[in-house]
Amino acid sequence: MPTLKSARVLIDGATSDLSFTYLVPEGLAVSEGQRVRVPLRNRSAVGTVTALEDVDADALGYSLKSLLGTVSEDPFLTPGLMKLAEWIATFYLAPIETVIRSMLPKPSRGGEERRKTEKCVEAAVPVDAALLASFNKRQEKQREALALFGERGVVPLAEATGALGMSRSSIKALEGRGLVRITERIVNRDPFDEIDYVESAPLPLNEEQAAALAAIVETAETLEKGEKAKPILLFGVTGSGKTEVYLQAIQRTVEAGKGAIVLVPEIALTPQTADRFKQRFARIKDQVAILHSNLSEGERHDEWRKVLDRKARIVIGARSAIFSPVRDLGLIVVDEEHENSYKQDSIPRYQARDIAVVRGQIEGCPVVLASATPSLESWNNVNSGKYGLATMRQRIDDRKLPLIRIIDMRNEGRKAQSGPTILSTKLRAAMEQRLARGEQTILFLNRRGFARNILCPECGYVSNCRHCSTTMTLHRQDDRLICHICGFSQLPPRQCPECSSRSIVNAGYGTERVEEILRQVFPTARIRRVDTDTMRRKGQLRETLDAFRAAKIDILLGTQMIAKGLDFPNVTLVGVLNADVGLHIPDIRAGERTFQLLTQVAGRAGRGELEGEVVVQTYTPHHLSIRYARHHDFEGFAEEELEMRRCFKHPPYSHLALITARSVHQERAEFSLKTLHARLQRRLPDGITLTDPLPSPLVKSHDQWRFQIVMKSTGARRLAAHIRATMKGLTFPADVVVTIDIDPYSMA
Repeated sequence: MPTLKSARVLIDGATSDLSFTYLVPEGLAVSEGQRVRVPLRNRSAVGTVTALEDVDADALGYSLKSLLGTVSEDPFLTPGLMKLAEWIATFYLAPIETVIRSMLPKPSRGGEERRKTEKCVEAAVPVDAALLASFNKRQEKQREALALFGERGVVPLAEATGALGMSRSSIKALEGRGLVRITERIVNRDPFDEIDYVESAPLPLNEEQAAALAAIVETAETLEKGEKAKPILLFGVTGSGKTEVYLQAIQRTVEAGKGAIVLVPEIALTPQTADRFKQRFARIKDQVAILHSNLSEGERHDEWRKVLDRKARIVIGARSAIFSPVRDLGLIVVDEEHENSYKQDSIPRYQARDIAVVRGQIEGCPVVLASATPSLESWNNVNSGKYGLATMRQRIDDRKLPLIRIIDMRNEGRKAQSGPTILSTKLRAAMEQRLARGEQTILFLNRRGFARNILCPECGYVSNCRHCSTTMTLHRQDDRLICHICGFSQLPPRQCPECSSRSIVNAGYGTERVEEILRQVFPTARIRRVDTDTMRRKGQLRETLDAFRAAKIDILLGTQMIAKGLDFPNVTLVGVLNADVGLHIPDIRAGERTFQLLTQVAGRAGRGELEGEVVVQTYTPHHLSIRYARHHDFEGFAEEELEMRRCFKHPPYSHLALITARSVHQERAEFSLKTLHARLQRRLPDGITLTDPLPSPLVKSHDQWRFQIVMKSTGARRLAAHIRATMKGLTFPADVVVTIDIDPYSMA
């Protein structure tokens, strides 16, 4: 019997990563990464081909079932992505089937690829004068319709019977005579189709930009020779022109016939970013695919399809864009590589920055990690020689970095008559100067809502969420108390629920209250608030930023949505209303995140011809993060922070594993974790430590009680191997969920 081809297929939805071997029927083209339909017991199932091999049916000794067919003619996953899926499953302790599903857009995860289609009408025969003359007077409508189809070609049926005013009966009559045919075609939804982009030319590079580009080109040439090369950390101050370096590096990559992936934090994926890439590569339509959460599932799938069909060679998107099926990958760029949003918070809990480095190694392409405030993990990799370094210390056109003034709000509080001080005297005066000169101001506060919570000064009552162990935030515009963890909302009480006192007060403030204060203090100013409460409608963020760029807005107030990635030349003042938000929490990265946020938001000022100024309001002016942010001194901050972490063996000098047990039953969650802790402790390898089971900082969330163990080791693989061996065969009660997060970014 001749040698046959077999396929190893990973079955969808199998909790134990079921994988079976099937024969490939003669004439059926199948590749690794292909989605296929297979027989499974008494039903059919869908899976992914993970390997192909030749088999000798005579030597096999048993019969194999055959594949039923393919979901699509194209393999959805490239060979590089298949290798990457195996690495993620091993490193992050996730089922490989879950990893593969996360690599695909939702419309492509089932037994068939769901694509939007529309019915169309087209002429089935050549339309000439003789044919049109054969219609009698009673068939005038049919003659007009056929003439239009002959002129226009393919016409959507909805357009023909709508805007063009044709009747369905006329079209049916033409179809019956064989003169037209009704077909179905795939509709590609382009979220940027209505925008007409004008191609932009590359800008001249300064000396530092040219050196950074040369380093990327040299790395690409080294890899093409089959030699090893390090990822590059592009450390450039805000406004130093890092994006222009990416654009020119990508242009060279595309000219060489290869593709590129640019990862941008979701929070910074503004219309400005998309527009700049679309304009630079406008010569070839659809060359740039944009992937982010503001798109509908259908739009995201169609953008992904452009990449799969090799129409788009450049992908720009949030963390999941690293899984784009780009073939002949020639460059990966991770912009703002320090951002926490690159960490996935559901299974598989990967860090996209690290995945980018691994994919670069698999595909043999350069990886550029860029930031004005690199993560301490990446900076430590530079210090240890694992990463190369390219620095850009000067802003383009030798513009100065903005002057940062620190305002001690403890002194301002002593001057206040009542309530919290929101605008310091210096910030208010600086804003008045900008308004008088026609310049623009950005105010940053990373807390939305009107008041952080409401409380009763008589008995101490605080409005807590009934489903989570956290307070509820007052949103006055909606007249609701809202939990920012689970989304539960309720009407705010008019009197204290416990002591019936009517002296209940609002504690703290958010962007909604600040907006109200600004309208009182600056009644003639044009003010706009940007947060998730105000930017709900699709396209609203683009409209707001366009209005700000056109100088139709004087003061832009917002949360992290305006902290990064924005370039407005007329902004000369940035105010940070409360630098302490997120600073005093039990998290080893709290100081690092605060320094990064302050530096990034300060970088929005002085990006044009006019010099910029930043006013930072804080109650802890002598904190390490604020002191170094004042002088834009990342290297000084990193040296001191890394020394502290080295003493306590915190990341990046160790790897952590956060194991959490959660359940609606508090006792079961706690008992399950104690049982797992005892198993982990029993054969604990040298070099691994673990804490006792403790309540999570957020002990209750979405009605579930949460307990956790933290493990620490210098070797991530050794840590994962011990957890995997311990968890193997271990079962928990049905209502207890145990999750494992390798290298967590949040300990809550």
